[in-house]
Formats: sequence, structure tokens, C-alpha cells
Amino acid sequence: MYSEETNEGTDAFGANGQTADPAALLRDDKQQERFIVTRRFRRSLFCLAVALTATLSHMAHAQTPTPIRVVIVGLVHGHVKGFLHALPNNKNATLVAIVEPDTALAGLYEKQYHLDHVLFHNDLEETLNATKPDAVLVYTTIQDHRRVIEAAAKHHAASMVEKPLSTTMDDALAIQAASRKYSVPVLVNYETTWYSSNAEALKLVADGKLGTVRKVVVHDGHEGPKEIGVGPEWLPWLTDPVKNGACALFDFGCYGAYLLTVMMHGTAPLSVTAVSQTDKPGIYPHVEDDSTVILRYNGAQGVLMPSWDWSFARKDMEVYGTDGTAVTVGPSGMRTRFKGQKEETEGKAPALPEDQSGSLAYLAAVLHGTIKPQGDLSSLDTNLVVMQILDAARTSAATGRTVTLKPLPQ
Repeated sequence: MYSEETNEGTDAFGANGQTADPAALLRDDKQQERFIVTRRFRRSLFCLAVALTATLSHMAHAQTPTPIRVVIVGLVHGHVKGFLHALPNNKNATLVAIVEPDTALAGLYEKQYHLDHVLFHNDLEETLNATKPDAVLVYTTIQDHRRVIEAAAKHHAASMVEKPLSTTMDDALAIQAASRKYSVPVLVNYETTWYSSNAEALKLVADGKLGTVRKVVVHDGHEGPKEIGVGPEWLPWLTDPVKNGACALFDFGCYGAYLLTVMMHGTAPLSVTAVSQTDKPGIYPHVEDDSTVILRYNGAQGVLMPSWDWSFARKDMEVYGTDGTAVTVGPSGMRTRFKGQKEETEGKAPALPEDQSGSLAYLAAVLHGTIKPQGDLSSLDTNLVVMQILDAARTSAATGRTVTLKPLPQ
């Protein structure tokens, strides 16, 4: 028997041309058949493996999302430095323009971050027309958020602004109207959204591990913007209660307000009571630098402690429930103690999913449709309630009275 599958034929004759033993021939034939079947099977497996590898590679390439096209609007909010520092290695977004009318400030950023001069523009409308971005990243004063968001929405571009959403409730509702009219997302970026410790604390609450939440205490702030060396493009408006909404109260009160809002499933507190004061009049003579805010819910209280008078920077939270407590320690640290335990357990919170590990990864996931921004820390509905809380706190601190909240207009 001969076959193209073999390197040799099977000789049907023994030595000296004698006919081989028939039983031996039969055994040889069976061995040859097994060899041919095995070789064909291996070849089929190899071809299948090659095809599968090619298919998976094609699928992976096809599923890799295209980076979103973003425009930075404003350079007066110093948090923009974090984005520009990460930009060279960022796979989620492509920067197509920067709008900053202050040419001197734009020049400083161009030089510091080695940016192409062609990226810089000074007119928002012209830039939106020319670049057609997927989203704008807003690093203006808080007072300017509404203007930029409304302009971007008309061009069907999403917006991500630095916290808080706005300086007034009227502006917040106008932003909501623009988002609805043009069907574009408006998101709010907080540094602590990307803290795995906060995510884990919220998960413990949502999963019922802490029982019924009774009290939440949130500490946020630092030594003061002037004390930590905030830049000259930032400090003047940050300490202006019109351009910033309020000062320490808005700057750091928003962090606790958004955590409480998500924890309470988007429900606004029944009432807000706030006390603000100026502990350092020589540095901040016209604005508050320290506040305490009490949020009253059915069966629970939230206590917010925003301040520019801490001895060091801090962003941490204590959650007290009927079955346990959780304390966040920095971006990833956690301390927990549950009913029946005699001591706290200290550890690290699990890492966040990749698409929720940073503002641009999250924004890209929203625009690609893999995350729906509803009821989470960045979403517009959450941050409308945050603005209710901040607006009421400002009024309460100014009048010395508790403010009862009313439902937002639908």
C-alpha cells in the first residue's frame, strides 16, 4: 500500500522477493491506517488552531474602541494638568484642540507639556465647528460650566466638567435641559470617583453588609489653596464666591454630597443645616474657609466637613450601619468592623474595572455605549441632587436656618 500521506510505501514482499506472511501484512496495513488517520487528525487540529487564532485576533482588533475625540475648554482649572500629564500614554482619547483665550497662559501650557501650537484656539464656537469633537473636557471657572455645556450640546458633543456641576441651581437645571434637548451626556469628574476605597464602601452599603446606614461622616479638604501653592490662574476665581459658587463649602462639600446621594439611591435629604466660618481672615478675608453640613434623611444623617483648614490634605469617609462600619483610608485603604467582631480589619479595596478606573476611560465607555451614566457618582441625575444640597447649605450658612428641600422639577 502506498499513500501521499506517508514517507515510505509498505513493501508486500519479504526479502528475496518472497511473499510476506499474510498476518504480518494485515498488521502492517492496520498500523499504516492508524498512522494516516493520526496524521490527518493532527493536521486538522493545526488548521483549526490557526483559523481560531486568526479569528480571535480579528475579533480583538474589531472590538478595540476607537479613541474619542476631545477638546479641552479652559486652562484656568489646575486639574487639567493631570490630564495633560497622562495624555501621551492615554488610549481612550485623542486631543484635537484646546480653547483658551488667555494666550499667555496657553503659551505656558504649550511649552510645559510640549504641545503642538496648532492645537490652541481662542474661540469656542469656531473650534467646535472645525473639530467636531465627541466631547469637551471643561477646565474653566465653575460659573462658566453652563455656557460651555450649552455650546457643546448644540454641536451634539458630550461634556465632562470638573466638580461641582455649577454655581447655582438655575444653572444646574439649564444644564439638564440642554442635555435632554440634544440627547448628550453631561458628566462630572471628581478625583474620589476613581478611589477603589469609595467604590468598596458603596458596595458594602448596597449589598447590605453594613445593615441600615445610620450615619455617614465625610472629611474633605486641605491646608488651603494659597497654602498649597495653587497657581495664579486658579487662585483668584477659586476664592471668588460668585465664580466658584462658594469657597471651601463648594470646593470640598460636593465630595461628601455626591457619596451620600449615591448611597441613598439618589434621594435628596429632607433638610440641610450648615455652619460656615473664616478661621484665617488674614488669607481669606471675604470668604468661608471651613464649613460643617448636616444632611437629614429618614432614619439617617450625613455630616460633611469641607475645609481649607485641615493640617494635611484628606479625603476620607466613615460609614456607620446597624451591622457594621466601614472607614475609607485614602484611594484604596479600608478599615471594616462587623457586628460580632471585636476588632477592626484593615486591608485594601479591590481594584476598579478598567472602564471605571479613570475619568477618560469612563467617558469613553459612556460614549461607546458600554456604561449607562445613571445614578452613579459621575451622572447628571446624581449631581443635580448634589447641587440641591450645596445650594441649600449656602443658604443655611448665610441665614442660620435649616433649609427644607423640595423635589426637583421633572
